[in-house]
Amino acid sequence: MGLLKKVEQRRRRHRRVRRKVVGTAGRLRLSVFRSNRHIYAQLIDDATGRTIVAASSRDVSPKALESSDATTKVAVAKSTGLLLAEKAAAMNIRSAVFDRGGYLFHGRVKGLAEGSREGGLSF
Repeated sequence: MGLLKKVEQRRRRHRRVRRKVVGTAGRLRLSVFRSNRHIYAQLIDDATGRTIVAASSRDVSPKALESSDATTKVAVAKSTGLLLAEKAAAMNIRSAVFDRGGYLFHGRVKGLAEGSREGGLSF
């Protein structure tokens, strides 16, 4: 019963955020989804409804995690953000609008945002 309420609250927050945040061809939407184990991010053009670039914690190489000092979920999220920014830079994408997906801007979501900013993506 409590889990359904929690999921519904996140969906309501997400709908509220999405009313204001729209990705265009010039400035894509960086959408975030996080599960208990992984975090997923994608750059979406809402005009065409297409995902341009995507990255997840499943794509992050174990060698990249070994080089970091910790393998916490926040560190993995930061590495995912760096990977997303690297893929976006390869496609000549420099800016985006951040869609936190109804999650609080804290912990893993914040780590992903910081990683993508360090990689050269601005929002």
